[in-house]
Amino acid sequence: MAVLQLRNHIPIGSPARREPVTGDEPVLRVSPGFEPEWYAARCGADFSESWHLDPRVRCESRRRMKAELNRAFPECDYWDAANGAEFAGLSGCFGIGVIPSVFGMPLRFHSHRWPELEPGHLLDDRQVEGLNVDRLLDGPFVDALFRQMDVIQREWGQVRGYLNWQGVLNNAFHLRGQQLFVDLAESPELADHLLSVVAGVMIKLAAMVQARQRASGFDVDEFCVSNCTVNMISPRMYTRYVAPHDARIAQVFAHFGVHTCNWDVTPYAGELAKLPRVGYIDMGMQSNFARVKEALPHARRAVLYTVSRLSEATAAELRADIDRLRNELAPCDLVLADLPLSLPDSRFREFLALAR
Repeated sequence: MAVLQLRNHIPIGSPARREPVTGDEPVLRVSPGFEPEWYAARCGADFSESWHLDPRVRCESRRRMKAELNRAFPECDYWDAANGAEFAGLSGCFGIGVIPSVFGMPLRFHSHRWPELEPGHLLDDRQVEGLNVDRLLDGPFVDALFRQMDVIQREWGQVRGYLNWQGVLNNAFHLRGQQLFVDLAESPELADHLLSVVAGVMIKLAAMVQARQRASGFDVDEFCVSNCTVNMISPRMYTRYVAPHDARIAQVFAHFGVHTCNWDVTPYAGELAKLPRVGYIDMGMQSNFARVKEALPHARRAVLYTVSRLSEATAAELRADIDRLRNELAPCDLVLADLPLSLPDSRFREFLALAR
C-alpha cells in the first residue's frame, strides 16, 4: 500500500497537528504557531473552559486571532485559508487532555494557557487492572464531545479540525505518572494492560470522531502519534512496549505519522522505520538528517525549531540552520510551534525572510 504523507499544521489558536499534504508545498515550508498567551495579550483571546466547550465562543475568538495575525504579519499567508467552519472546529479543544478526559481525569482550564491535568488523580494498580475500552467510551466526556460536533454541523456545516490524540506512552504517562516507568521494569503485565487499553481507546475514539467528521463533509482519515516521552525509554523498550500499539494505529488509518518533539530521533529511526506506512516524521536539529532520510525515505520530514534558538541565534546562525535543512533534509517542514509573547515580531519576520 502506498505511503500517504502528512505535513505539519498549526491551526490558529491550536497546538501543532498534522494534515495531508497538498502536493504544492515549497521545498522548505515554514509552519508557525503561537502560544495562547500571545493571543490573550494581543487580541484578548480567552482560553477558559467555554472556549473548549462552545464552538460559538471558539469561532469568534479565532476571528479576532486571525485579524491580529494578518495585522501583525501581512507578509505571511499561512493563515489565509482559515474560515468560519475551521474557526468553530475541534482543533485545540482540550489540549493534551482528550484521552485522559475519557479516563475521567479532570482538566484545569486557564485563560492564557492550554488546559492541564488536575493533579492527584493518577490511577493505582487496581484501577488500571479494571480498565475496559468500551466502558470508558460509554462515558460523559465522549457524549459531550459528540453533542458539540452536532452543534458545529448544524451551524457551520462541516465538522473541521484535528483533536490532539497524543501517543500511547504519552497518555499512559498522563494516567499513571512516574509509576509507569516502574511498571515497565517491574510489572510488565500491568504495563501491557494499560498500554493496550489506552491504544484501544485512542483508536476507537479517533475512528468514531473522524467518521462523524467525514459524514459532515470534512475528509479526514489520519493519526499522528505523539511520542514526546519515548526518549525517556530505550529503543529496545520502545520496540517491546510501544511499537506494537503504534503499528496497530497505523493499520487503521489511511494517513499515519510520528511526532517525536524536538529531540534527537536518530537512535529510534531504525525502529520507527519498521512501522507500517509512516507518512510523517519530525525531529530536533540535533538529529542525523541523513540517517533519518535513509531510514524513512517515504515520510515527509519536519524539524521542530526551538524558541531559544530562534530568539538567541544571530542572523548568520539562523541562515546556517536554514541552509543545512535545505541541503540535508528538504523537502521538509520547519516548525515554529508555541512562539511566545516575548519573541519580537521583528525576529519572526526576519526568520520568515531568511527561509524564503
